[in-house]
Amino acid sequence: MTAEPLPRGRASDGLLHGFAGDAATEALALAAAVPFLFLHATYQPTLSIGAGTTSVDVTLADAAIALVVGAAVVRGRREGWAPLRASRVVVGLAVAFVALGALSLATPSILGEDYALGVHAISVAKFAWYACLLPATVLLIRTTRDAVPVLRAVVAWSVAATAWGLLQFLGVVAEFEGKRPGQREPSFVGIHDLAALSGAALVVGALGIALAWQPAGRRWSLVGLVTGALGVVLSGAMTAVLGLWLAVAAVLLGARMLRVLNGRRALALVAVALAVTAGTATMRADTIERFAEFVGLREKTADTGVESYAHRTLLAYIGGRIWLDRPITGVGWQASSEEWAYAPFLDDARVRFPGEPDQAFPSPEHPWGIQLLYLQVAADLGLAGIVVLLALAAAGIAAGIRGVRSSPAALCGLGWLLVAAGVWTGIGLVSGLPLGALTWISFGLVLTRD
Repeated sequence: MTAEPLPRGRASDGLLHGFAGDAATEALALAAAVPFLFLHATYQPTLSIGAGTTSVDVTLADAAIALVVGAAVVRGRREGWAPLRASRVVVGLAVAFVALGALSLATPSILGEDYALGVHAISVAKFAWYACLLPATVLLIRTTRDAVPVLRAVVAWSVAATAWGLLQFLGVVAEFEGKRPGQREPSFVGIHDLAALSGAALVVGALGIALAWQPAGRRWSLVGLVTGALGVVLSGAMTAVLGLWLAVAAVLLGARMLRVLNGRRALALVAVALAVTAGTATMRADTIERFAEFVGLREKTADTGVESYAHRTLLAYIGGRIWLDRPITGVGWQASSEEWAYAPFLDDARVRFPGEPDQAFPSPEHPWGIQLLYLQVAADLGLAGIVVLLALAAAGIAAGIRGVRSSPAALCGLGWLLVAAGVWTGIGLVSGLPLGALTWISFGLVLTRD
């Protein structure tokens, strides 16, 4: 890999070439899908198709995935399927994880518990559908130049999402619950998904700083750095800050491996990360203060209801108890939100967390879920589920590290994957999220080789 400008040779003319560079035509399908994959379901027209006692909701994001998969098949038939064979470990682990999710649908019946099988089967199917983005990305993004339009699409959509979030913060436009200025904002994506999208844009900019490589052009990289940083702050997601620091570390280590790391650039990148951390912490100052009271670091001054970090700690405790009760099998896909799964541990949770209000505890009216992907996978899918998930993550990270010397796109994918890994610490096993789309695309991108 070098910091040379990207070669030219297969681009379209005019404006399309200005955006796509020398990427293969099919790679544009993934770039075109970005706005639909990173758009909250509230803003998407939905087609509901009856399926027994429930229904399947088909959105524009689903149609975008179909376009991406179709383009991948076209390119695979024309240029061969070799990238998939080279990616068989990561792809195989992803298939294994989805298969475990499908098999776990039978667990509640084996345990003799009531379970909305149809609803959860559709959830697994949606999860599997989004997972198709992994092999599709492998087939579409075969070289660094194929990644250029995707990176530019992420930066461009991040600009739109951050701008809309800023208008929400200023009270100019409404968010999901009306106008609520001066607080963390979801934009038109969602709190956690805005954080993920913004973190991905920031990684593009970080590559421009650390490697002196402009994957999306110098201006695009600078814009990605600014819009990504502001977007993470507006989301107020400290989980994204965790992922961001991991991504920054990966980018800096990658630059060192390539012997292009410059001390001044490294300090600039760390300064950006510190600024994002400070800004996000400021956005969540009240929540952080309440959590400090919760863990006993400061005296509690008032009862302020359900507080985010304390609530997640409580739910994590219940999730841990669910897993320890069924460590091998788990309780089934998303069954940790079912009353029969969490009810046996509520009394112990109330004793352990006596200061938490009633509405903080899960109930049929408030099926909160665990809200921490890794723990929920253990509780729902058991030992096999968490082992396969961790193996998949390790394989993706290892592939990204191996690919650093071959393609900067692999390093970008590694950064995106680490951002997503951080954000997943604040949300549970939910299908059809933009965060899920970023995760699977990242797994595909780390496998890019020039």
